[in-house]
Amino acid sequence: MNSYIDDIRRILADARKNAYSAINSAMVEAYWQIGKRIVEQEQNGKNRAAYGEAILKELSKALTSEFGKGFSYASMYNFRQFYLTYSDPEIFYTVCRKLTWSHNRLIMRVEDPNARIYYLKEASEQAWSVRTLERNINTFYYQRLLSSQNRSEIVKSTEPLEKDQSRDFIKDPFVFEFLNLPQPSSATEGEIESALIENLQQFLLELGKGFSFIGRQFRISTETDHFFIDLVFYNYLLKCFVLIDLKTGKLTHQDIGQMDMYRRMFDDLKKPEGDNPTIGIILCTEKSETIVKYSVMNDNPKLFATKYMPYLPTESELVAEIEREKRKLNMLNLRA
Repeated sequence: MNSYIDDIRRILADARKNAYSAINSAMVEAYWQIGKRIVEQEQNGKNRAAYGEAILKELSKALTSEFGKGFSYASMYNFRQFYLTYSDPEIFYTVCRKLTWSHNRLIMRVEDPNARIYYLKEASEQAWSVRTLERNINTFYYQRLLSSQNRSEIVKSTEPLEKDQSRDFIKDPFVFEFLNLPQPSSATEGEIESALIENLQQFLLELGKGFSFIGRQFRISTETDHFFIDLVFYNYLLKCFVLIDLKTGKLTHQDIGQMDMYRRMFDDLKKPEGDNPTIGIILCTEKSETIVKYSVMNDNPKLFATKYMPYLPTESELVAEIEREKRKLNMLNLRA
């Protein structure tokens, strides 16, 4: 009866959203244009460093007196850096302009240009909030995902006929600092599982693109037995189920065998016709490459053992962890 009122509400909500988006795009473009003009002006000076600093101070003073707050020396410096970072108009107009100034300001501080492009595109396509973007940058989201993609390239080099994109979606390590567990963590598998469910939104963001939650302690039954899988997801991009088993200790061959059985059972009993094979991920606090190498996991592109960190490590610790993974991958590549 009041559907027309709901329609009008939606019209107004969409109008406000579009207006905000238009204003944001205009402001971001203005900041980029200001940065461009500053750089152009700097070219006229012989001592560009001193002249550039004088320009920023003069401009800040003039704009602040006319337009008020928001045009400090630091802001002028950021506008200049914004243009220098994205001087290519194609990158600016196709990606940067779609994001807020807060997003752009965070991303332009990332040193790796490839990582910057990745964060720009992902923040835009996945509608990351500023807080999510900051968290992903601080936890080296791009680098952790890249190590998985490098692993995929090694697999492709030995299996040229099979293009398996599932590896490109799985980071190593995962970081669960949002659980707020004490360090060092003494939580049980059940406690970590409960904490992940209580923080499901953050957990899904950490897992990556395309994941939706299906169930916890998901029961799968045969004629004689019942089995319970810790966590079950579905990935609509990979078009398959994803099973996750949590382990607080060191990875064992029994863990791998159990997950392989779960994955095969799920394919047989739950997988719809037309879907891709089920993926099995064992999340553990300590991973043995020897166990992985001499288990069914070594020959199965749908089985993964990935380390998880229940707290946010320091930057040096996380970089060291990623470098260790890269060295292991290089060794595997040499042996292939």
